[in-house]
Amino acid sequence: MNLYSLARAILFRLDAEHSHDLVLHMLSRYPSVMGLVFGCPIVDDPVDLMGLHFPNRVGLAAGWDKDGCCLDGLKHLGFGFVEIGTVTPRPQSGNPRPRLFRIPQCDALVNRMGFNNAGVDALVKNVRKSKSSRHILGVNIGKNAATPLNKAVEDYIESLNAVFEIADYVAVNISSPNTPGLRNLQGHDEFLAFIGPICRERDRLSELFGIRRPLLVKISPDMECLQLEWMAQIAQDAGIDGLIATNTTVARPDFDCQPAIQQAGGLSGRPLRPRAEAVIRRLREVLGPHFPLIGVGGVDSAISAQDRIRAGADLVQVFTGFVYHGPHLVHECADAIAELNSSGSEMSIDT
Repeated sequence: MNLYSLARAILFRLDAEHSHDLVLHMLSRYPSVMGLVFGCPIVDDPVDLMGLHFPNRVGLAAGWDKDGCCLDGLKHLGFGFVEIGTVTPRPQSGNPRPRLFRIPQCDALVNRMGFNNAGVDALVKNVRKSKSSRHILGVNIGKNAATPLNKAVEDYIESLNAVFEIADYVAVNISSPNTPGLRNLQGHDEFLAFIGPICRERDRLSELFGIRRPLLVKISPDMECLQLEWMAQIAQDAGIDGLIATNTTVARPDFDCQPAIQQAGGLSGRPLRPRAEAVIRRLREVLGPHFPLIGVGGVDSAISAQDRIRAGADLVQVFTGFVYHGPHLVHECADAIAELNSSGSEMSIDT
């Protein structure tokens, strides 16, 4: 039994959100100690994508460190990149507790957090005071729950301005199921009207600061195939640099963890894997071989990481698998992808 397994046995005696808060506290207060105890070497498997140089292809998904308070600790855990957030312009407490539920019998989580975060100014402050030479850093942005949907673009533009200098890329989250109405922005006309102003603001900021920040959109796994196809095409035509697929699902697959899986909220982990992989595969077919794709959802083993790359992802992210398996998973997935790359198999995309 490794050290993380021992720690998990203790943490899993606590409520899921309280144990997560404890880990965040320890990583932010004692980054070197946590790195010494749980750290693992970073796998050297560099890739250049979207004008960025990634040390390896395995990242931490948004939602784990919402406020960017753990960057000094996360640098020890083997990630090639880290995505923080989702952050909103103003602080908000999110949905009532309990709102995070473990389903260990199928390595899954259900959450209905609701973009709880300390606000974009706090996130920027945390990033600026980080002592580490940073990972490639993504910042995931969303809207405040109180902001009407017809004003949502203003929230995204406000956060984009705030994080532009400190982020290596910015991810637009319009796919969380836990902010009422948010997924309506994935409708055809709504998305078309929404994404143009954000891309134009990114271009304005790029000219102003003399640096270009890749802009990505994180999408839902719950779209019909036709919606997925036209949304991908609109994003590409508008100047979006990449897609992150996928967010959590409101669907409840026929899986071996009923009835716990029926908690309201977004489902992540192993039950999401088949759908998330299928979305990546279809996006690659629609968008061609060169459009950047990040695969997330059910990546919890070396095999699942390799399968996501074979399906068409350029990078992968972990979240729920990281909760259940710890930093060793990061090294295991990065090493497996590096092995795939060295054999040339990364070009053999499943169709």
